[in-house]
Amino acid sequence: MLCQVYRSARRAQTYLFVDKQRGLQDVPEELLAGFGEPQEVMVLALEPGRRLARADAAEVITSINDKGFYLQLPPSPAELHARERAGD
Repeated sequence: MLCQVYRSARRAQTYLFVDKQRGLQDVPEELLAGFGEPQEVMVLALEPGRRLARADAAEVITSINDKGFYLQLPPSPAELHARERAGD
């Protein structure tokens, strides 16, 4: 799957993944309103097993196929704390 990734203009570390061919047409209007003006970041060739920084590629693909998008939110404080501890 060829995937377009957008960064939120309003929320730090918030990204929206969509099928490049379909674009933003399947993303709910309410989500886009809160997301702000989508800023293109990159295009990825997604396949199960591909390493992504904070998401499982198979989960991203499934979400895009089922809902038309995958929304990546910033890490929670607990996730940040766990990463810091793992780095010690």
